[in-house]
This record gives sequence, structure tokens and C-alpha cells, in this order.
Amino acid sequence: MPAPLNRFKATLASDNPSLGLWLALGTGYTTEIAAGAGFDWLLLDGEHAPNDLVTLHEQLMALSGHEVSPVVRIPHNDPSLIKQVLDLGAQSLLCPMVNSAEEARTIVAATRYPPRGIRGVGHMLGRASAFNGIPDYLETAENQICLIVQAESVAAMDALEEICAVDGVDGVFIGPADLCADMGLLPEITHPDVRAAVQDGLRRIRAAGKAAGVIDADPTLIQQDIDTGANFVALGADVVLLADTMRGLVTTWKARTS
Repeated sequence: MPAPLNRFKATLASDNPSLGLWLALGTGYTTEIAAGAGFDWLLLDGEHAPNDLVTLHEQLMALSGHEVSPVVRIPHNDPSLIKQVLDLGAQSLLCPMVNSAEEARTIVAATRYPPRGIRGVGHMLGRASAFNGIPDYLETAENQICLIVQAESVAAMDALEEICAVDGVDGVFIGPADLCADMGLLPEITHPDVRAAVQDGLRRIRAAGKAAGVIDADPTLIQQDIDTGANFVALGADVVLLADTMRGLVTTWKARTS
């Protein structure tokens, strides 16, 4: 019996955009709510959200049995952390701040067992192998791992083709906010120069034969991303949606009652 099919990885071969949502609240309760909303994938954020291995584990369990695909963003590209997250059962990883092909190759190696990589063999202890219940896990795990690297600096944008050419990189996700900062344009995330860089990057990633991703919240920008070729797009974040809804509710009713 092989490792479970990674539906998210399978969808990246399509030109039809796969729609997701950033999850940063860090609990299985809200993750399960999001699981029933109809998104294609949900990003469990370990970089900017208060998540650790325990909360990521809880959320991966909450998503079990749902058709939506989990993607885990790790806080840094430490091979030991990659090993732990994979053993927890994550099959799709988003790795931040990848600025060169060499960095990408190092990350790929951390997701592969020897002799193709450096991933430690401890599958029998993790839920990835159904606690040693998948007889062919070691032989088939690599085929179902989806590795997305983030390009969020000028250096990364300059090296896009080289990064895309790394065997084992399935896609590149452009981070507009950090790219904006590296361009010296904060807080103007929608500055024309930033938008031009994002759109150019999406085209180049697709031209290189890899999946191209991005996060935006403005419907006009989202449509622009899709029209440019982005085939996996985050439509926003749970924290922002919750905060905006609560503030809007208070503003509406204070205006009516004051």
C-alpha cells in the first residue's frame, strides 16, 4: 500500500486556479470550520502565526477526512524541522525566503530519504505512515511530497529560472509583502513596481513549467494574478477576515445607535 495521494500536488498540474486560505488562528477548532467552507487548500502558517508542532498536529488531524488539502508553512528551512513536519503527516510544504537554487536543493534533500537526500528514517513513529501501517511508505512517500518555495526578495526574483529548474521543486509562491520590503517600498504593497514584479514573476514561473502561487486579498488583484497565470492563489487570511468582520459589525451598529 503506497503513501496517500496528495490531491494538492495533483491539482497543480492543471491550469484551473486552486483557491486557498491562510490559517493563522492556530487551533483545530477554526481549522475545522475552514475545512467545510469549500476551499481547495488551507495553509497552516508556522512562520507568522503562533503555531508549533503540537498545534500543527492538531490542525492536520482536524483536516483528516475532509477533501480540502493542508499545506504547512514552516518558520525556517531547518532540515530537522522539515523532518518533523513530514512525519506529522504534512505532504505539502511551503518554505519561506528561498533566494537561490542552492537553497532550494538543500530543502529538497531534506524531504528525500537517503541516498537521494538526508531525511531521517523514523516513519514508524509518525502519522505520515499511519504509524507504520503503510507498508510501502518509504518507497512511495517522495512521490506524494509537494514542495513549494517562496520567492520574496529581489535576489529570489533574479534567480527564478534557476530555482524553478531544481528537481523536486513543484512550484514557487511569490510573497508580495516581503518583496515590497526588499524593494524598499514598504508599506506600499500595491505599488506599481511591486505589482509589475509579481506579475513578471508569475509569468516566468509558469514559463519554466512550475506551478505559480501568490496571496492577495483585493478581488481586482486576485483576478489579475489569475489572468497572469497564477494557478494556486490564497484569497486572504482567517485572522484578517475575523478582525475585519468584527470591526465592521461594531462600526455599523455604533453608527446606527449613537
